[in-house]
Amino acid sequence: MSREELGTERQETKPTLQKPEAMVFDMDGTLFQTESLLLPAYHKMFDILREEGLYSGPTPPEERILGCLGMLLSDIWKNVMPEAGEKVHRRADELLLRLEIEGLEAGGSLLYPKVPETLRKLKERGVRLFVCSNGLEEYIHSIVVVHKLDDVFEGLYSAGGQGTSTKVDLLKLLLDNYGIGSAWMVGDRSSDVQAGKENGQTVIGCAYAGFGRNDELKGSDEIIRSFDQLLELYNGAQ
Repeated sequence: MSREELGTERQETKPTLQKPEAMVFDMDGTLFQTESLLLPAYHKMFDILREEGLYSGPTPPEERILGCLGMLLSDIWKNVMPEAGEKVHRRADELLLRLEIEGLEAGGSLLYPKVPETLRKLKERGVRLFVCSNGLEEYIHSIVVVHKLDDVFEGLYSAGGQGTSTKVDLLKLLLDNYGIGSAWMVGDRSSDVQAGKENGQTVIGCAYAGFGRNDELKGSDEIIRSFDQLLELYNGAQ
């Protein structure tokens, strides 16, 4: 089933949404156009790994890492370069983070259209806003600071910062720590859907990034195809 068909099916059977006290956002593929930063860093990383004698052969196709977005880094490298050992994977962690931070500071990375405006309008309406991402803590924090969103979010939770092994656990920790009873989990991957549903929350699937499989967002309560549709959903919720 395509994302378009999934969206049609969801429109036909959608329940009435309830206004949440909080919205929790994935980062890559939801707020942040990851490929604008990731792909240049990805190619530089493999150049360095080859220079250091830790990797030989051509750089794996970009599609391989783009298809892994949303996973923990340890799982990403098992898919991108399964033939490499743990030492190489950990060096890749270090290099990719450094290169991405350098790329962020140099400028040129992009949020999806209407992200800052939509977030600020939601905050004005009294919605508490959070990030819940499988990315590294410094990476998530740097994106928020560089794109001047640090005054928007009440909390930034990352698998690296909180030491959780799944997004289900990460979201539970966030909800518990901030005393949140009702939230919309907003994201583009099946891990976001799973995190929201297993924590008893509403899931808004984001279908505009295109990194995942066609059935990636199955189980979402609503699917949006541009970020500003989130404000329409909130305004129409009871």
